[in-house]
Amino acid sequence: MYTQSFNVPDADGQSGAPLRAVPHDTALQAHFDAAIDADGKIEPRDWMPDAYRKTLVRQISQHAHSEIVGMLPEGNWISRAPSLKRKAILVAKVQDEGGHGLYLYSAAETLGTSRDQMFDALHSGKAKYSSIFNYPTLTWADVGVIGWLVDGAAIMNQIPLCRCSYGPYARAMIRVCKEESFHQRQGYEALLVMMQGTAEQKAMVQDAVNRWWWKCLAMFGPPDADSPNSVQGMRWGIKRISNDDLRQKFVDATVPQAEVLGVTLPDPDLKWNEARGHHDYGQIDWDEFWAVVNGDGPCNKERLATRVKAWNDGAWVREAALAHARKQQERAMKEAA
Repeated sequence: MYTQSFNVPDADGQSGAPLRAVPHDTALQAHFDAAIDADGKIEPRDWMPDAYRKTLVRQISQHAHSEIVGMLPEGNWISRAPSLKRKAILVAKVQDEGGHGLYLYSAAETLGTSRDQMFDALHSGKAKYSSIFNYPTLTWADVGVIGWLVDGAAIMNQIPLCRCSYGPYARAMIRVCKEESFHQRQGYEALLVMMQGTAEQKAMVQDAVNRWWWKCLAMFGPPDADSPNSVQGMRWGIKRISNDDLRQKFVDATVPQAEVLGVTLPDPDLKWNEARGHHDYGQIDWDEFWAVVNGDGPCNKERLATRVKAWNDGAWVREAALAHARKQQERAMKEAA
């Protein structure tokens, strides 16, 4: 979902110095470079530079972690949805997010990293997930705003990933993007209904927009000048559009949606720039962004603790599934003998 994997330390704690491809075999490197230059696909059995593989594992695993941690803020509202219709929609959406995580963990496994390794990195705090999911959902309007703005920002990030140079990741993203597009539309529709309601409901929507707007702009990652790894990511075809360009596209697309909805985006500097052909917008609080990325957000500890508890509580299910699989394999071998 997310580009901050290009801007944070590796899971092994190494600082985010600019990535470099270090060729081990000139012919293999030349073949890899030719495929990248031709906008082709790299597949799991193909040779690839260690730095390319490491970057993909970091980005795809962070994306997968973001999907399953992202289930928590909205899952909190399933039992309190205002109607059976809204409850059914929200249950389906949260289920979709879990499925996205599974697609992405499977894609990362094709790079030689096990799911257990990825979960260990998440549960120990070494691996990151999107900072946006470390904020609380205070009202029902937050669920709609997450669909409209958070998933809208995610789609801006994710559609270019359908053209990622790594085949399994690109193919997984096609289905993910279709489902995320539905999530964005259902969130916007829920807000449209609320904005036709009481003054209290309208104020609830505006309050949620005020709290989530700047956090969504930060989702695209730091300014391009402060994102040195993005250059190599774009050279490899992993990342297709820069942080600043994605952020600008999101702002330009969202302003007219806000006008239809009838809410005010909380930025006094937001205005159309005729010369640029884009909207100008104010300064993002990057100190807050990095504080949350580094574990000091309002819900960091709560979100991680919930995921660790779910993993521990589900141990018996995993053990039973593995035992069943072994039994089935033994039975098949006996029948074949």
